[in-house]
Amino acid sequence: MIIAQITDLHVSTPDSRIEQEFLTSRYLARAVAHINALTPQPDVVLATGDLVERGGIDEYQRLRDILSPLIRPLYLIPGNHDHRDHLRAVFDDHDYLPDDGFLHYCIDDHPVRLIGLDTQIPGQSGGTLCRERLSWLDRQLTRRPDQPTLLFMHHPPFRTGLNKMDEMGFDDPGPLATIVERHPQVERIVAGHIHRPITRRFAGTVVTVGPSTAHQIQLDLASTSKLASVMEPPAVLLHAWLPDDAGLVSHTSYVDSDFEVTPLFDGKQWITAPKTPAAAG
Repeated sequence: MIIAQITDLHVSTPDSRIEQEFLTSRYLARAVAHINALTPQPDVVLATGDLVERGGIDEYQRLRDILSPLIRPLYLIPGNHDHRDHLRAVFDDHDYLPDDGFLHYCIDDHPVRLIGLDTQIPGQSGGTLCRERLSWLDRQLTRRPDQPTLLFMHHPPFRTGLNKMDEMGFDDPGPLATIVERHPQVERIVAGHIHRPITRRFAGTVVTVGPSTAHQIQLDLASTSKLASVMEPPAVLLHAWLPDDAGLVSHTSYVDSDFEVTPLFDGKQWITAPKTPAAAG
């Protein structure tokens, strides 16, 4: 089984600043084409939050159009930039999404069980799993203790060393760690939010954070005062379940891009953003 992961898509309207500076929709379209060209094809595609920039209905409609060519089944969870009800409304044919409340769910149709977790705190950049959400997760894991399981969520449950991102990170990972430690079938936790590929041991399993399909956060482990974006190569993560080895192996699959880039200053810090997109391929 191969699980493709995309994250931090940040699709918006054509007149938005993020689309004009980072061309997020164009980059996502390239990621979709890249996934569709993979051999072998992934069994599923997970989109781990920050699907759009402002949570608007018009943004989700644009997102749906861009994602519609995907060949394989797509599973969505929200990030801090998302709006649960607007996401639900536009993707109303995605039957796995709950009709109300938190957008978390289980997919039991594959060799690796997939559990999507909703870490959103409306109106805040950080994330959490409250007592209600943790109780739900514990019940789901208890139901199938022998099936290899992957948890996917937006906010990674650990500090990354990128201080400004950690200020808007996951609140109190201890209770989640306690649950995961009780359920050794959790082979992997995958997340987004940080706009960088990151790996960390956590509660007896491994957490893998995916890079954005567009702009990345600058790797700066020293600064405590700035947050900058860079146009490092966008990528898709591929998590391959190897049953003979009883393990999940993660690979970074870079999306080809030949956008010209130029440095910009937004009044607070330097960033790097695309200037002229190449012809769509």
